[in-house]
Amino acid sequence: IYSRIISAFLSVFLILSISLSVSLSTVVLIGDSGVGKSNLLSRFTRNEFNLESKSTIGVEFATRSIQVDGKTIKAQIWDTAGQERYRAITSAYYRGAVGALLVYDIAKHLTYENVERWLKELRDHADNNIVIMLGTLILRRWIGQ
Repeated sequence: IYSRIISAFLSVFLILSISLSVSLSTVVLIGDSGVGKSNLLSRFTRNEFNLESKSTIGVEFATRSIQVDGKTIKAQIWDTAGQERYRAITSAYYRGAVGALLVYDIAKHLTYENVERWLKELRDHADNNIVIMLGTLILRRWIGQ
């Protein structure tokens, strides 16, 4: 289901990129640490899911080429660290992004409460026309814990 959600999300940005004649679309994944951003990225780009994934340090990215209306668009997805200590680094990656996926964990209310702070940061550093919010549920809570 993650792959379908991200595919639908990226389609919006890729169509926007085509209308702007851009061949590379950058999308940032933002949100608190531990909400599933890295697994969304790995599921979409490599069709992998890792229950033992570690927190992102700084920023990581992956790319995937997608066909939209007969044109190939390269989607570059940036996975940002959710920890406060990396905030100055990660906010620099918001500039130039055609979209942002703001991720929170539906089972951790604090991550939802922090959505407003993430939106403010995004608006301070990027074009705020398009933001999509996605609630995730981290399965490891029920698997072995």
